Amino acid sequence: MSNKNHWNNVYRTKSEDAVSWYAAHLDTSLRMIQHVAPMPEAAIIDVGGGEATLADDLLALGYRDLTVLDISETAIQAMRERLGTKSASVEWLVTDVTTATLPSARYDVWHDRAVFHFLTDPADRQAYIAQATQSVKADGFLVVATFGPDGPLKCSGLDTVRYDAAALQAEFGAGFALMDSTVESHQTPFGTSQQFVYCLFNRK
Repeated sequence: MSNKNHWNNVYRTKSEDAVSWYAAHLDTSLRMIQHVAPMPEAAIIDVGGGEATLADDLLALGYRDLTVLDISETAIQAMRERLGTKSASVEWLVTDVTTATLPSARYDVWHDRAVFHFLTDPADRQAYIAQATQSVKADGFLVVATFGPDGPLKCSGLDTVRYDAAALQAEFGAGFALMDSTVESHQTPFGTSQQFVYCLFNRK
């Protein structure tokens, strides 16, 4: 099954609060974004937005230049329906981040919670980093959250790669400077916990 079909099937068969990564609000992500980009005109892209509420919360905070990218049109359609008329304020991209055609030096903040750790092929990781490098403005920021060293080895039937902050910095390389990191124990809807590491990078 292709990645696209896999994720469409996930979002077609499960409600938004019936997946392990569900959180009512992405508080750590919001804190990091607001810290580095408090201005409402900041251009923010949420990579692998799924059905997360980040866009809802950013709109409520007054941000007005938002892009949500996801490989699943099922997830994007669900988000658009949830936002209603507010969905017109968001640019929606249904595509694979590793192969997408993204604008150059467009974004002030690149946000990813739980995409990068699914990239088990080094070539896919290199393609992802190349995308971030060319589409984030010089002196812009990345907020990347992956499974931590004690996080799951598999999720949604797929293998994952676990990271600590130093390992993520090594992946992203000299073009990105690690500014902050935090480890979070995410409580799943099933009563279990998943360790996430959140890293804030500055695009040099």
